Amino acid sequence: MSFIEVKNVNFSYDDADEQKPKTVLKNISLEVKKGEFLALLGHNGSGKSTLAKMFNGILEPESGSVFVNGIDTKNEDTIFDVRKCVGLVLQNPDNQLVASIVEEDVAFGPENLGIPPKEIRTRVDNALKAVDMFEYAAHSPHKLSGGQKQRVAIAGIIAMEPECIVLDEPTAMLDPQGRQEVMDTIIKLNREKGITIVLITHYMDEAVLADRVAVLDDGIIIDEGTPREVFSKVEFLKTHSLDVPQATELAYKLASVGIKINTTPLNVEECVDCLMKALA
Repeated sequence: MSFIEVKNVNFSYDDADEQKPKTVLKNISLEVKKGEFLALLGHNGSGKSTLAKMFNGILEPESGSVFVNGIDTKNEDTIFDVRKCVGLVLQNPDNQLVASIVEEDVAFGPENLGIPPKEIRTRVDNALKAVDMFEYAAHSPHKLSGGQKQRVAIAGIIAMEPECIVLDEPTAMLDPQGRQEVMDTIIKLNREKGITIVLITHYMDEAVLADRVAVLDDGIIIDEGTPREVFSKVEFLKTHSLDVPQATELAYKLASVGIKINTTPLNVEECVDCLMKALA
């Protein structure tokens, strides 16, 4: 069952340097299924963030349509229903933190939705527990680590109880520990809570955790499939200025010098298994 449907969408930004609109999305069609974890890949300027902003109606298509849970995002009368369905987490958590106390920050969204105070209290507690930040409820967000700040930002979205969370490079500014904390949270929300996840990332090792991967280049979806299907096309991805997971890259290089590799490893464990079989 499709939760988000993008149908033949085009979009352009005004380009002051060229004095004419710059087309960012070109007749894109894409479906996000309810409950799935989709990773969106592409180099800078490929259109990923623009597409993400269409998923909750921040941007509208110039032509074509975006439907969220059957609701057309162009319909101004129902745009708040769309935003209740889809929460957006940005790259820099500081841009989403608005209060001086963690629990007040998480309560900000539900308060704006007009949720009763008793229900807000329950939602805030549950959201902080979901991201393992409940013990920091009375802390100042600005004194937390980058990974903790991002988890508080995610909790603020969870408290609004969306069915889908779109994350635009949420780990780009984090150290490895912070990245791991955020990815653990994302996987937990998807697999235990059934929340639909759309993750935009430059880290291929994050993308391999998704159910499905879609690759954008120059405003066009050039490939989509399971992580193994997409990352098996190493040469194709490299021609579009994209990397592959480190394990996949190693296997590719070994295969290029004559070592027989029968599958596409996506992580360290699979790579070790491949090497053991190849060297047996």
